[in-house]
Amino acid sequence: MSLPIRITISKTAGSTPRDAGTQMLVWPDRIAGTIGGGALEWDAIAQAQAMLRDGLSTQSRTIALGPGLGQCCGGSVTLVWEQTDMLDATPKRPLWIYGAGHVGRAIVHVMAPLPDFEITWVDTSADRFPNTDVSVLVAKDPAAVVKHAPANAEHLILTYSHEMDLQLCHAVLSQPFASAGLIGSATKWARFKNRLAQLGHNPAQISRIACPIGDPSLGKHPAALALGVANVMITGSSRQPKDRTA
Repeated sequence: MSLPIRITISKTAGSTPRDAGTQMLVWPDRIAGTIGGGALEWDAIAQAQAMLRDGLSTQSRTIALGPGLGQCCGGSVTLVWEQTDMLDATPKRPLWIYGAGHVGRAIVHVMAPLPDFEITWVDTSADRFPNTDVSVLVAKDPAAVVKHAPANAEHLILTYSHEMDLQLCHAVLSQPFASAGLIGSATKWARFKNRLAQLGHNPAQISRIACPIGDPSLGKHPAALALGVANVMITGSSRQPKDRTA
């Protein structure tokens, strides 16, 4: 079987559906990934399949989305078609999620398809996890495995035990990390801050943990929490925390 065609957005200008570096693969009968843009992607796939039929291995073209495809984006993209079965490896953001309950499952369901994140999902028993494609880690004491997370990891703490949550916060604060979030109410967080201070963490360090997580205005349903968390992690935005029962 011949190699597929990889389509890469190599350059963008103005308003475009996806950023430079976005890639997808095209075979005669299927595709993997997306470069977005509706008509842009449709035409790019057709071009890739024509290359496969005609035995062509590479080409590139700059496309104006407005006049070229009748789209209202107004920008332009440069596409490169190459015959290869490899997507360029790009660094992913390590995301460590502790807890495979309803909220943990909802967050993984939302975050796992996003290409920028590499998820490690931690809980105390294998039977707590659903079937999943993300990396799972079974640990009787989840706090003991925090030391294995990379220094640029982002942590979400949402286990079934407040004491376990506290020990996870303590472990995360005891080493380098990119960000951390804790599920809970303002009351829970006030108690945790006192306990963490007693464990030797200073206020500035403690304040790096966001609690409650997500967007309280969306509600308390696990799916709503997951949407709020995903929005914060993707955009870096957040709302002023409000009290949440936990």
